[in-house]
Amino acid sequence: MASGMAMGPALGTLSARPIHRQGVRSYYYSELDAAVPLMAKLNANENPFGPSPMAKLAVMEAASKGNRYGHREAFKLMEVIAEKEGVTKDHIMLGPGSTDLLEKVALTSFMDGGTVLSAAPAYMSLVNTSKAVGATWNNVHLTPDHSHDLAGMKAAINDDTKLVYICNPNNPTGSLTPSEDLKTFCKEVSDKVPVFVDEAYLEFLPDTMSKSMVGLVAEGKDVIVARTFSKVHGMAGLRIGYIVAKPERIEKLRKTVRGTMGLCITSIHGALASLKDEKFQAKTVAKTAEAREYTFEKLTSMGFDPIPSYTSFMIFPISMPGEEALEKMGEKGVGIRVFSIDDSDWLRVSMGTMPEMELFVNALGQVLG
Repeated sequence: MASGMAMGPALGTLSARPIHRQGVRSYYYSELDAAVPLMAKLNANENPFGPSPMAKLAVMEAASKGNRYGHREAFKLMEVIAEKEGVTKDHIMLGPGSTDLLEKVALTSFMDGGTVLSAAPAYMSLVNTSKAVGATWNNVHLTPDHSHDLAGMKAAINDDTKLVYICNPNNPTGSLTPSEDLKTFCKEVSDKVPVFVDEAYLEFLPDTMSKSMVGLVAEGKDVIVARTFSKVHGMAGLRIGYIVAKPERIEKLRKTVRGTMGLCITSIHGALASLKDEKFQAKTVAKTAEAREYTFEKLTSMGFDPIPSYTSFMIFPISMPGEEALEKMGEKGVGIRVFSIDDSDWLRVSMGTMPEMELFVNALGQVLG
């Protein structure tokens, strides 16, 4: 099944290094040490098909402008994004990836302490940065169907809560909280405390804009929406993303941190071109869905119980200790990520090309079959 892939070139030599954070133990392959040659790097939710041809050409052509700062081009990108999102450009802040903006919001929100509220498990970048500058983390477990417990989160808000963080679809679970429920929640809660909605994976859903919370920003609600070019656009290594928020919140951020200064002119031009390449975006979404359906079917037929995913990755519980599974899969040339959630070990695999997913399934059968 995976013989063709096994003959391909290694994608890198990586080794396992543990991270312990907030009760959720995450193991990953770090590029710091050379140990395991990988033929399928399925540990970082990267797009195996990108960047788009139009974006690559734009990046190459922009390289000759690398002696200049890209402020003018950044303003152009902000205008294009603002038109796409149905807001004005003073609602937009750019950054080198959405994670950078999550951390900037955390830094500027919790300099004087306070509480950040999120689900558990959740994408931990904003939470960890908030804690590093003095915040307390309050979390509410996901519901049995792995969506956000919005009623529980609303009840958990108190006078010390400075920010509510929601990742939808969620990472690391890949699960989705219904958009209408989330819109109702954001409308009510944002009158008391700002709500940060991380939509890094939303573009994998059909009819994306109807499911986004960005319309609430246009209505004047204190909601912050993050998007990235790292996933559907395939520009993870080019580092560009943005947030949409009320102009006064954007202005407050800019008094402390800078957005466009951290951007490469090549990345800006690549993003402008990629936004025009709707054919590539549709291809990415379709091929990711194909890989996701294949992987889900194979995992269930092998006796695993994966969480239905709406993203470019999938997670499922395993009986083998996570460290051991990670190392054994690495020995088969497959990079994955493992988590410990509520004292159980889980394996998360990113969606790659079909040959890569065949290699993953074949290796998983040998390691955990």
